[in-house]
Formats: sequence, structure tokens, C-alpha cells
Amino acid sequence: MSRAQKPDWLKSRPPSGREFAGIRETLREHDLHTVCEEANCPNLGECWSGRTDPAENDGPGDGDSGGTATFMLMGDRCSRACNFCDVKTGGMEPLDPDEPENVASAVAEIGLDYVVLTSVDRDDLPDQGAGHFAETIREIKARHPGILVEVLIPDFQGEQRLVRKIIDAEPDVIAHNVETVERLQYPVRDRRAGYEQSLSVLECVERESDIYTKTSIMLGHGEYDHEVYQTLTDVRERGVEIVTLGQYLRPSRDHLEVRRYDHPDKYETWRRVAEEELGFLYCASGPMVRSSYKAGELFVDAVLREGKSVADARADARRIPPRQSES
Repeated sequence: MSRAQKPDWLKSRPPSGREFAGIRETLREHDLHTVCEEANCPNLGECWSGRTDPAENDGPGDGDSGGTATFMLMGDRCSRACNFCDVKTGGMEPLDPDEPENVASAVAEIGLDYVVLTSVDRDDLPDQGAGHFAETIREIKARHPGILVEVLIPDFQGEQRLVRKIIDAEPDVIAHNVETVERLQYPVRDRRAGYEQSLSVLECVERESDIYTKTSIMLGHGEYDHEVYQTLTDVRERGVEIVTLGQYLRPSRDHLEVRRYDHPDKYETWRRVAEEELGFLYCASGPMVRSSYKAGELFVDAVLREGKSVADARADARRIPPRQSES
């Protein structure tokens, strides 16, 4: 399959505004990393700059206009080398014992009421970092009892005792990404990852907790529609309630080429299939949608904190569409 040409309508918002600058400064002060920067996320400007015009904000944490960020735990180097990901690999360093406390402090300074945590893979550690991850969740919850915490966890090599460490820390949402369809797991993902291994992680969360379960699928690697449908079916059967679908964008010439760009209309079709046919609670689907996407966060926030009905929360979350659909 030949390399696809990037369409003119695929655009992202450049970083700007006081919210963006404030979040970046806070992260630097606490020596913290975000997946937004390390993975070169195209939505960094939109998320960090806030949900409305930054010029209308008085500062970080001003209600719904505040920016959001996804904290990346356990350093900026991953023990794996997935061929789609821009995070650096190798050269692993010891964990920072102050990181859980630093993250909790940064959450307060930025003014978040919904925080997303993810991490690099740390296959080099005895517990693959599960204990450090859980400690960070607990530190945030202890300092900020009203906050909602979503975590995007590694597969922990399928060791369910490690997944249970995350469950026991009681986050509000546990996400783990299958990333792509079964046929394309390699070369898209590192060989230590795997489709069934990821499904087992999601199934463990559903089986052993009442925590919302979430996953994400990238499109554009050469998958067929029937494979996307099968992947959605498989994760739904494992109890996944929230799913995101977005366009793979090549971080550099050293990464996998994009094989296809689907129009936003196609993503809207997948959203309808996910919600109306397969029964997902919520689906955020669009070329610029990523695993941690603020429309999905707004949906969970509304259901858990505001007590809205699923239908009302879903409608409200969709009032912030993917940026490129506005152009």
C-alpha cells in the first residue's frame, strides 16, 4: 500500500495563550513530563490553551476554560520501542521518589479537577512501575478528595496482579490502549505488546472493579473496515465502556508511514457504530482525537460529578468537536 498524502483539512491549533504558558511553567518547576510534549501530540495547543479563548481567562483553573494536561510518570524514556510513538526509548533511569508528591502539587497549581496520568513502559522494574503509578493516584486523591483521576496504563506484560495494584488505588477511569487491529499489532507496537495481552488487561479491570474502562484505536496504518469493527467488538465484549478513534500522524521519517487519511465523515460513522450498534457508553471519534481527549473527559466528569444522564452528558461532551471539523 502506497504512502498517503496529508489532506488540507487536517489541521491542529498552534500552542499559545496564558493557560499554555502557565502549564508549561508549572511542569518545569516540578520537573514533570507530559505525554502531550513527549509524544508530540497535535492537540497540545488546544488542550493546554483551554476550552475557550485564553484571552477570556483570569488564570489557570478558571472553571471550564482551564487547560488540561496528561502527566507522564516514571521519566521520559520508555523500555519499549513502538514504531508509531515519538517517546524516547532506552537509557532507563531510577524512579523519582518525589514524583507522586510533585504531580499532586502541580495538579493544585494548574487548577485541575480532572487529571489524566499515563506512563512510559518500565519493563526493567520488578513491578514494572505499578506501585509508583498507584502511589501517585493515592497522593492526588489524598490531597484533592474531589478530583477525578483517569489513568492510561501499560499492559504490565499481562500480569494481572499488577493491574490490581492500579485498581486498588481507586482511580475513576482506567484506560489501556489496544492501539491498532490484531493483524497490525507488529510492526505498529513493540513485540512485547500484543492484542490478547491488552484485551486481558481490559477484561481484568472490568471483571474486578466498577471503574470505567477505556481504550483507543489509531487509524491510518492500513487496517480494513472489517478489522476496525472486529476490534471494537472485541474490546466491547471485554467490558470497555469508552473508546476513542483518531488518525495516526507520523512523528518523523524514522516512524511508520501513514497509509490512509480518513475524512471526518468516516470517523462520524465509526462513532455511530460504536455507540448505537455496539453499545459503548461514549465514543470520541475524529482525525485529531487522541486517547486523552477533553470531550471524553468532559463526558466522564459530567456523569460522575454532575450526575447527568448518559444522554445529556454525551450531548454536552460533543459540543467541543475535533478542531479540524471546524475548518
